[in-house]
Amino acid sequence: MIEHSSPNDWAYTPDGDVRGYIQPHALTELWFHTGTKCNLACGFCLEGSSPADKRLQTPKLAEIKPFIDEALTLGVEQFSFTGGEPFLAKDIIDILAYASQFKPCLVLTNGTEPLLKRFAALQRLQAKKQHPISFRISIDSADELSHDQGRGQGNFAKALVGMRLLHNNGFHLSLARHIKSNENSDEVENQYQALLTLNGLPSNLHIVAFTDFLPPGSLPDIPHITTHCMTTYQNEKQRKNYMCASSKMIIKKNNQMQVYACTLVDDDDDYFLATSLVKSMTKTINLKHHRCYSCFAFGASCSEM
Repeated sequence: MIEHSSPNDWAYTPDGDVRGYIQPHALTELWFHTGTKCNLACGFCLEGSSPADKRLQTPKLAEIKPFIDEALTLGVEQFSFTGGEPFLAKDIIDILAYASQFKPCLVLTNGTEPLLKRFAALQRLQAKKQHPISFRISIDSADELSHDQGRGQGNFAKALVGMRLLHNNGFHLSLARHIKSNENSDEVENQYQALLTLNGLPSNLHIVAFTDFLPPGSLPDIPHITTHCMTTYQNEKQRKNYMCASSKMIIKKNNQMQVYACTLVDDDDDYFLATSLVKSMTKTINLKHHRCYSCFAFGASCSEM
C-alpha cells in the first residue's frame, strides 16, 4: 500500500489502493470539442463556457480533418461535436460537410441564435444526402422559468423554436436535461412529454439525463473507484460500455490538437493521451476524475450509440 497518496494521484486513491481503470477496446465514436466559447454563460456549465472563455480553443477544418481520416482507418462509426456552442465555430459547416461524407454526425447545441443563423447552410448540407446529421438540444427543465434562470431569459423559447425548425425539416433530434436531486423521474418524464407534444415534437424523443457534473476544476468529495470496485461490482460487459472504452475526444489547447480520454475530463491534464488516435488507443484510462464516478455509479454517458 502506498502512503501519502494525494486525491489527484493518477494511479492510486488517497487510501493507497490501485485505482480502477478502463482498457480501450475500440474507437466507435470520435468527439470533437469546438472550443469553450459560447453565446451563453451558464453558471453550471461543465465546461465553464461563455462568450469570452478561451480555456479550449476553436479548431479549424484543416486541424480536424487529419483526425477524421485517422479515425476512419480505426473503424469509427460516428463523429460527434460538443462545445461551448459548436455553431460559433467559423468552420463548423465545412467540418460537418467533410465528416458526414463518411459517417453519421451528432452535434450538441443550445439550439439558440448560433444554430438559427446557420440553419440555411444546414439545409443545403442536408440536401447533399450524405450521412445524417443529428442534434441534441439542451432543455434543462420542462419549466420555462427554471430553464431561463440558468441560461438567460428567452432562451427556453428560442431553443424550442430551434427544435421545431430542425424537426420540421427532417433532422433527427434528441434532448439533454438535468437530473435534480430527489426528483420523481417518472413525473419529470411526463412533464417533458407534455412539453414536446405542446410544441409539435415527438413525445417519445430520446432524452439524455445528466447529473450535475460541476464546473471545470471542481474537486468534490466523492467515493474513489478502485480496481476492487470495478471487478466486484461490474462485469466485463459493463466495463466495455464506458465511453472511454470505445471513444475519444479531440481538443485544441495551447495551439495543439490533443487526444483526451472522453468528453468529461478535459479539465485534467492527466487525461491527455497523445497527439494521434493510434497512440491514444494503447493508453489505460484510470478512473480518477470525479465525473468518472457518475459513469461508475449511474452509467452516465454522453453517447447515444
